[in-house]
Amino acid sequence: MVGALMAAAMLAQQAEKLAPYYPTPEKIVEQMLRLGELKPGEKMFDLGSGDGRIVIMAARKFRADATGVEFDDDLAKQSADRIQSLGLEKRARIIHGDLMKQDYSSADLLTVYLLPGSNDKLRPLLEKQLKKGARVVAHDFEFADWRPETTKYIEDDGQGRSHTLYLYRR
Repeated sequence: MVGALMAAAMLAQQAEKLAPYYPTPEKIVEQMLRLGELKPGEKMFDLGSGDGRIVIMAARKFRADATGVEFDDDLAKQSADRIQSLGLEKRARIIHGDLMKQDYSSADLLTVYLLPGSNDKLRPLLEKQLKKGARVVAHDFEFADWRPETTKYIEDDGQGRSHTLYLYRR
């Protein structure tokens, strides 16, 4: 019985995962935040924040109020520990939880690197919550039915991989 409950819990956890962990190269992280016109003191959220690299750069280099939302236990802990070791707790934090169950109404900028189907699931929540003028930068995968204000193609990230960034404004 306990084994069946654990297996069901593991399946439920996998079902909630909206993208595999695939770290964004630092060069692309900076381009995402620049494309999103992130300014000091603005509130930004990175959905599916992985190891926290976007949150950390947003807080450190752009002096933003940065929040990551990460479902994976190990990644959430790793990024929270790194934020603490860098002394960024006043400007950066990680929410260990489901990105579909958060409040983004205060967001000035949101960054996402999710699969197309996950963007489709997320879109109604963002349409409901995001304030007028809020910006969304999507990495590699567009939001269906949204028209990007700007599309930026990066041919080579320094590791031979291309990327496309999409800027949306609500």
